[in-house]
Amino acid sequence: MSIFQKLSLVFMRVTIGWLCFYAGITKVLDPQWSSAGYLKGAKTATWFYQWLIQPDVLPVVNFLNKWGLTLLGISLIFGIFVRLSSTLGAGLMFLYYLPVLTFPYIAPHSFLVDEHIIYIAVMCVLCCFRAGRVWGLDAWCLKLPLCSKYPKLRALIG
Repeated sequence: MSIFQKLSLVFMRVTIGWLCFYAGITKVLDPQWSSAGYLKGAKTATWFYQWLIQPDVLPVVNFLNKWGLTLLGISLIFGIFVRLSSTLGAGLMFLYYLPVLTFPYIAPHSFLVDEHIIYIAVMCVLCCFRAGRVWGLDAWCLKLPLCSKYPKLRALIG
C-alpha cells in the first residue's frame, strides 16, 4: 500500500470517527436528549421503530445510541477494534437510514442514497481494508500474546 493510500485510509478513519464521536458525546452530555422524536417520525418499518419508543425499551435505545456512537468514534479515531466497530457502525447507520426512507426517496433531492448510505460505504471500506492496522492500535494489539493464543480474536480485531 502506498503512502498516499495509507494517508487516505487514516484520514477517512479519523474523520468518520470524529463525526461519530462528536455525535455521540453531545448526546451523552445532554441529559435531555432522547431518540424518541427521531423514532416517532419513522416512515419505514414503523412497527419496529414504534416498538423502540415503548417506555421500557426507550432508555436502552437511548443508552445504546449515545454510547454506541461515542465508542464507535473512539475506536475509529484510535484505530482499535476497527473491524468490529465499523461492522456494528454500518448496522447502526442502516437503522438511522430506514426511518427517513420514503421509498425510493430520502429527501426531495435524493434518490435512495443519503449520508447514511455514504457512512455505511465508508465503514465497509474501513472493515475490508482493515484500516486499524494502518497507523492504528490494531497493529499493536495484534502483536499481543492474547492474539497469538486466540487466533479467532485476530479476525475480530483487525
